[in-house]
Amino acid sequence: MGTFISTKGRYAIRFLIDLAEHADEERIPLKDVAERQKISLKYLETFMPSLVKAGLVSGSHGKGGGYSLLRSPSQIMIGTVLRVTEGSIATVACLENGGVECERAAYCKTLPMWRKLDSLITEYLDSVSLQDLIDGTSTEQAPCPFDILPEDSSQL
Repeated sequence: MGTFISTKGRYAIRFLIDLAEHADEERIPLKDVAERQKISLKYLETFMPSLVKAGLVSGSHGKGGGYSLLRSPSQIMIGTVLRVTEGSIATVACLENGGVECERAAYCKTLPMWRKLDSLITEYLDSVSLQDLIDGTSTEQAPCPFDILPEDSSQL
């Protein structure tokens, strides 16, 4: 995908938060999540197999069926969810698949910058858990990795 996080990735995170917030229910029907989150049931169904295969949720069909988290929300990292649903969270296309397909990689002057940006974003997403989002602490724990603001903020 590169550059953008699709609705699939964003909706998967919302789906998992919904499961966590309704964990007192044994199994949560997909239609209930769809209604609460205002997401099409058919669209939710498109990425459920990926979440099940990755061991993030379990699901069962039929009467009494539904989905539940297989891990604690504190153990589900946002980077993992996005890699499961997006396939890649590379910030630019030339870094997808490790950048091996880029014919300019050997002499590209911008590649180190993109790699650093990709590393910072990946590190951040891998440091934020579902529980952090639920608690509203995702931005408190991750200080800016580099100093971008002038010492005199009146210059802004």
